[in-house]
Amino acid sequence: MSESSAGAVASAASAAASAGNWRKAGVAGAAIGVVAAGAAAGVAIERLTVGRSMRRKARLALDSAGPYGALRGTPGKAYADDGTELYYEVDDPEPEAPLAPRRRRLFGRKAPAPVTVVFSHGYCLNQDSWHFQRAALRGVVRTVHWDQRSHGRSGRGTAQLEERTPVTIDQLGRDLKAVIDAAVPEGPIVLVGHSMGGMTVMALADQYPELVRDRVVAVALVGTSSGRLGEVNFGLPLAGVNAVRRVLPGVLRALGQQAALVERGRRATADLFAGVIKRYSFAGRDVDPAVERFAERMIEGTPIDVVAEFYPAFTDHDKTEALARFADLPVLVLAGVKDLVTPSEHSEAIADLLPDAELVLVPDAGHLVMLEHPEVVIDRLADLLMRAGAVPAGATVGGYGSTSSTAQPG
Repeated sequence: MSESSAGAVASAASAAASAGNWRKAGVAGAAIGVVAAGAAAGVAIERLTVGRSMRRKARLALDSAGPYGALRGTPGKAYADDGTELYYEVDDPEPEAPLAPRRRRLFGRKAPAPVTVVFSHGYCLNQDSWHFQRAALRGVVRTVHWDQRSHGRSGRGTAQLEERTPVTIDQLGRDLKAVIDAAVPEGPIVLVGHSMGGMTVMALADQYPELVRDRVVAVALVGTSSGRLGEVNFGLPLAGVNAVRRVLPGVLRALGQQAALVERGRRATADLFAGVIKRYSFAGRDVDPAVERFAERMIEGTPIDVVAEFYPAFTDHDKTEALARFADLPVLVLAGVKDLVTPSEHSEAIADLLPDAELVLVPDAGHLVMLEHPEVVIDRLADLLMRAGAVPAGATVGGYGSTSSTAQPG
C-alpha cells in the first residue's frame, strides 16, 4: 500500500469523526478497527467487483454452513479486581473407569487434581478462536477457555466504563488470575496464549511468580510478543506506518466516543474490509472460506470503543523480564513466518531468551496460525502436553475437525 493511501485513510477517519457522516464514519471505523487489530488500510479489488447482494448472500451461507465457534462447555463466571464479569467455559476429560476412584480410597490416597490447560485469546477475538485445538483436546485433558474483558461473552471492563481507566496488559494478567482462581483452584496448569493472550500470560507470570513456580507445568506462546510492538510496520512502507501512528490514537478516541454511529457504518460496509481482514489474518491462498468468515465475524464483533480502549496498551507492553519465570518449564514458542501483526522475529526473540524452548516457525502462515494451520499447532501442543505430563505418552488427540458440543451456546 502506498504512503498516500495510508495517509488518506487516516485523514478520512479523522474527518469522518468530526463531520459525523455515518457512512464515512463507518468506513473509517471499520478501517481503523482492523488497523488496530494489526491491519492497515487496503481493500481487496476482487471484493469490489462482486455485487453487494451477492457478497451478503455468500456471508449468510458461510455463517449457516460453517460450524466454527459452535463448541461449548460448562459455563462459569469469574470477577476481576474491578468487578468486571469474566466468562469462561470448562471442558472436562472423559470420566475415569468406575473402580479407579474407589481403589484410591481403599489405599488411602487422594486422587490428584488433573492438569488443566488454560487458553487465552487475542485482541478482537474471543475464546472460539481456539476452535480446532479445543475440538482435538476434548476428552483428552481438562481445558478452560475464557473471554478477555470486553470481548466475547465477558462483560465490559468496569474500570474502563465507570472510571475511564485505560486497559493495561497488567490488568489482563490479573483477569487471568481471577479466572484461574475460579476455574482451576487447585492442580497443575498449562498456560496457552495467542497474541494478546500470550502477553496476558506474561503479565500473569510477572505479577504472580509464585503461581508459576508452584502450579504451572508448561507454557505455549503463539504469535505473540514480549515488547517493542511500537516498531511493527504491518508490512507497510515506513512513511505510511509513521503517518498512521501519528493520528491513530486520536482517531480511535474520537471514534470510540461515537460508537453507535460508527457501528452502524461498520455493519453497512463490512464487506469492503473482508479483504483487509484476510490479508492480516492469513497468509495462504487456500484457506477455507468458512474459516475466513469465522475470523471476520470475531473481528467485526469487537465494538469500536473496545478497539480504542485496548490499543494504547500494546505500545506500553514490555514483559521481556517476565519470561525468566518460564526458564525451567517446557515452553512452546510458535508463529507464522508471514505474520504481519506480531512478526515471527518477536517469537524468535522470545526463544532467544528461553534457549530450552521449542521454537516452531510455520511457513505460509499468518497471524491466525491456529486457524490457518490447526494441524501444526495441535501437533506441537500435544507434544508439549506429553512432555509436561499433562497427557500420557502415546495418548490419541482427537481429530481437529470435530464440531460436537456439550452445551448450547450461551
